[in-house]
Amino acid sequence: MRAIDDAGVEVVLARPAQRIVSLAPHLTEQLFAIGAGNRVVATTDFADYPAQARALPRVARAHSVDLERVAAARPDLIVIWGSGFPPATLAALRRLDVPLYVDEPSSLDGIATSMLRLGRLAAAPDAADEAAHFRAAISRLRDRYASRREVSVFYQVWPQPLMTLGGRHVLSEGLRVCGARNVFERLAPIAPQVSMEAVLAADPEMIVTAEPGGIDRGALSVWKPFAEQRAVAAGHLVTIDADRINRHTPRLADELAVLCERIDEVRRSQARVKSRP
Repeated sequence: MRAIDDAGVEVVLARPAQRIVSLAPHLTEQLFAIGAGNRVVATTDFADYPAQARALPRVARAHSVDLERVAAARPDLIVIWGSGFPPATLAALRRLDVPLYVDEPSSLDGIATSMLRLGRLAAAPDAADEAAHFRAAISRLRDRYASRREVSVFYQVWPQPLMTLGGRHVLSEGLRVCGARNVFERLAPIAPQVSMEAVLAADPEMIVTAEPGGIDRGALSVWKPFAEQRAVAAGHLVTIDADRINRHTPRLADELAVLCERIDEVRRSQARVKSRP
């Protein structure tokens, strides 16, 4: 069993992984999706989907790993989100002398590739089907929306400090699939900090944020006083489901479909305004 991970390292196993420590919620979800969930022996905080994942032991939290508990789980494979932990943590995990797979999808198709690679390492029965279904779902969205009138979007990751997505982020590609444009797509960092003045100057047609469960918790209320802004004037302040859109899993395609439809509502709204006498 072998696969090259997103760090460019070839991971080689003598036999399919039987005891996997998964150090990211999205990796745990992927493993369950491809039929290898019963091999996961430990995971990290916030790995809450599917329901079976909630019962797994926790050996890590945001930016930190309990190395002793990882070793005690006797893994034959560790899978980790590369951006989720500092380089020193990855180095410490490598010293455990357990095969380590680093996951860092840089595109929507990279999510399908990740499932295929994990499938090879775990001989997971559903990996090929899940990857194909994900690719087909993204293709359908692209075919339906990508050529429609472009809508400018500001994606708010965090309100204070104000953070957004750069052009290299997977969700910037997702916006392009929907026929939209991230107003800060030219910024190089994955999640750059921006000023409120820069957002106001960009005057996006739509402002989007994500919250767990898609519940509006008021994160976009800061924009409401700026009634002259196009997104505010038209009421295009949108909250989508963070648990689905922010994780590199099959569910991302489902929530991207929701986002595409909300973007299309902007087009329809503007078409109605233009059609008025």
